[in-house]
Amino acid sequence: MTGHATNAAIYFAADGYDPGAKGINGRRVAGESFIRGFFRHAEVPALLSFAQKRADQDLFARFAGQERPGHTVQHLPLRSPQRLAEPGTLFFPSPNFAHECWRRAPHGPASWSVCGITHTISTKGVMQGFFDLRMAPQMEWDAIICTSRAVQSAVLTQMEMIDEHARARFMANPPPRPQLPVIPLGIDCTAFAPDPAAGAGLRARLGADKGDVVFTCIARLTPYEKFDPLPFYIALAEAQRRLGARQKLHLALCGIFRDAYSRKVFEDGAARLMPDVGFLVLDGADPAERRAALSGADVFAFPIDNIQETFGLAPIEAMAAGLPVLVSDWDGMRDTVTPDVGLRVPTRTLGPGHAISEALRHFGGADTYPQYCALASQMTAIDMRALVEAILALAGNPALRRKMGTAGKARAAGLYDWRVIVPQMQALWGELAARRRAAVALAPPPAGRLPVAPSPFVYFAEYPTAAGSFAGVRFASAAPQPPLPVAEVLALRNYAGLGRSTERPEAFATMAEAIAAAGSAGISRDELASAHKYNPLTVDRLLIWLLKYGYIRRLPPAQSRK
Repeated sequence: MTGHATNAAIYFAADGYDPGAKGINGRRVAGESFIRGFFRHAEVPALLSFAQKRADQDLFARFAGQERPGHTVQHLPLRSPQRLAEPGTLFFPSPNFAHECWRRAPHGPASWSVCGITHTISTKGVMQGFFDLRMAPQMEWDAIICTSRAVQSAVLTQMEMIDEHARARFMANPPPRPQLPVIPLGIDCTAFAPDPAAGAGLRARLGADKGDVVFTCIARLTPYEKFDPLPFYIALAEAQRRLGARQKLHLALCGIFRDAYSRKVFEDGAARLMPDVGFLVLDGADPAERRAALSGADVFAFPIDNIQETFGLAPIEAMAAGLPVLVSDWDGMRDTVTPDVGLRVPTRTLGPGHAISEALRHFGGADTYPQYCALASQMTAIDMRALVEAILALAGNPALRRKMGTAGKARAAGLYDWRVIVPQMQALWGELAARRRAAVALAPPPAGRLPVAPSPFVYFAEYPTAAGSFAGVRFASAAPQPPLPVAEVLALRNYAGLGRSTERPEAFATMAEAIAAAGSAGISRDELASAHKYNPLTVDRLLIWLLKYGYIRRLPPAQSRK
């Protein structure tokens, strides 16, 4: 049985869950961590996928087999979205699920819930997606999981702006918004246990003595989409100046350079701004290097100054590894990093009026997304004096580092392990189900009349001479027949070359043969459907193609009435 009020079908595409094959970024790393955590900890009768491609179904099943061997795995086909009513919720790995609301609409808006989740929300695609969601048949039993209070506030701010526009534009109150609960991202805490040998190896590569302090950061190494490293370099250099010869500071950055520009900023900046601080760049694509960074460091630093960031998964991973954390007081870190586990350094931006042109240039395409993020970062400051003092406080107090590391490990296990997060998500899906059950019945729109995706034969109804089904019409074989059999003509036309056909190739020949067998008396559409156990609409799609190529003919109305 697949029905379960707290289960969800997972919209699964490799792009959202497979960083190893598709490239490492925060969204994919979080997605893979979620799917594996969900498979391990979800109390559900079956693990359900909703995927477009067979390859995605196979990857889903492979992950499930690795994490929950022997558990039931089912794939709900994209061509049968009504089956999403069985679990009751579709989990979509993004906040942009307006198209899923439209997919649901023909089956009734209370047929199932859609639950998205925030990752980066600063792109114009996501911002436009929130607008599109409010214009779609989104219902109050849908939800967007906000991974932090800061993200929830941002989403609410945009929802308010969208609804203000709708009231002014249409002189009417917009419908209820989706639910916006705060549920953080999770991790598998056991995966971040330190490796002493790897840690010792890292310190040896740095040339770090026993009393030296190694700071590390695991992040995408882009100054325009993650953090500007130069202020942190300046702060480390000042802290090193004040420490003098009695203690050496080191920085081991672990990440991936997206481009030569980023590499130059990070590496040249380190050489010029903190020549007395040890410096090493590790390959963030290598799991062994990531483990070495968390095993050999004394402090994890995450000085984010960029709107691209929303939650900050890396500090949670560092906490699970037993490291104290030094972060900017920014977005998700304001929830995750408490005074017992690390230090948060104050941040400041300018006011709304200072970035109006940047927002419009990004929206209109004059500025790229990296330019937009970089400009916002250029108008964001981390308190330099407080940053220096935080570095010194952690560098000079090993006991404090140990105390914070121990507290961080407990906090990560108690609040952010998937065994804790997955039940919160399932409880949300149960709440959405209760909202659906309490809803007044709402009728679906007339067939084919979705305003953003109308059937082409509604939209272009005035193009043909006639339109409609073949109900009540009888068909017989045409004479003469085309020079080639149905299968050969289909091969010549090669619909498969585009990857899509209205029906399976063999079904066209089956219909042609059935009509030929009926002889001159012919056979009706409904008789064909009954004999072959086809949906009448499917038979219509087969018949019109056979008519198009001259394999069959319509019998006159008098014969059709017999």
